[in-house]
Amino acid sequence: MDYDMTCDRSKKAMDLFAEGFNCAQAVTLAFADLLPYDEKALASMSSSFGGGIGRMREVCGTISGLALVTGILYGYDDPKANEEKKDHYARIQEMCKVFEEENGSIVCRELLGLSKKHDAPTPEARTDKYYQKRPCKELCGMSAAILDAYIKEHPYR
Repeated sequence: MDYDMTCDRSKKAMDLFAEGFNCAQAVTLAFADLLPYDEKALASMSSSFGGGIGRMREVCGTISGLALVTGILYGYDDPKANEEKKDHYARIQEMCKVFEEENGSIVCRELLGLSKKHDAPTPEARTDKYYQKRPCKELCGMSAAILDAYIKEHPYR
């Protein structure tokens, strides 16, 4: 899948992260115009996924935001719809594979080069030093660009 880091949604996600939204919120809110929820609800529903789910450094929040938006746009709601479930999981895996091929992982701590699994719940201040040592802003842009490319190639319902 070819994606464009200069697309509007990529830039929007990076700007939202720079404003102070967490990584999952930034990606989710970059697609707010396509979703049937207001921005406040979207920010709230994606707020738990920052820092690899509550700063536990698990799955990258940008991937969680990508998955949340994908579920809203393409997801299934019938627990017995096995074909739709399979298709949906394949869709998520396809986008995660693109991200992982570029970055070596979809796990927050691995992307950040951290050795410990859990982190303190207090977020770090967003200083120039923070942005120099953290790729999070760019990862927000990449996840948004990957999802944007997917949406352009696969119209949703």
